[in-house]
Amino acid sequence: MVTAGPALPDAHRARRVAERVPDPELPMLTLADLGVLRDVETRADGTVVASLTPTYSGCPAMAEMRADVAARLRAAGYARVEIRTVLDPPWTSDWITESGRRKLAEHGIAPPGRAPRGPVPLVLSPTRPAVPCPRCGSRETEETSRFAATSCKALWRCRACREPFEYVKEI
Repeated sequence: MVTAGPALPDAHRARRVAERVPDPELPMLTLADLGVLRDVETRADGTVVASLTPTYSGCPAMAEMRADVAARLRAAGYARVEIRTVLDPPWTSDWITESGRRKLAEHGIAPPGRAPRGPVPLVLSPTRPAVPCPRCGSRETEETSRFAATSCKALWRCRACREPFEYVKEI
């Protein structure tokens, strides 16, 4: 009589579990929406390995993200969980999904534009991206503070509807 060995964890199911973990700073987004969940794989010994890329070096939310992904995978029945930090290639705001961009706007946060590519030109005068208001869509907006509740966001105000809003910076 042949007995089956332990079944490998279902990598697709483990990925679905990890994809649903909310970002601790932008809870309307999942880590998959934000683009920080890079990979979920299973090893022959049953270990689930999830790979995360921080949005920027020293991101204080990274420890929380790692703990949340590990806790959710363990709660889903995966006893062996390893969380890896992947730094290359570095995260870019271009990795935020279209669904994630829509969710940001729906919650009053302006999503980032596309990150610059290639050499960055030297500009001696201040530059200002055209940041549309996530509430009314007007481009008549102004930056009020380069930093908001987190380093990856700035504070803006709409001159048309007069509402303040946060803006996720391009990286």
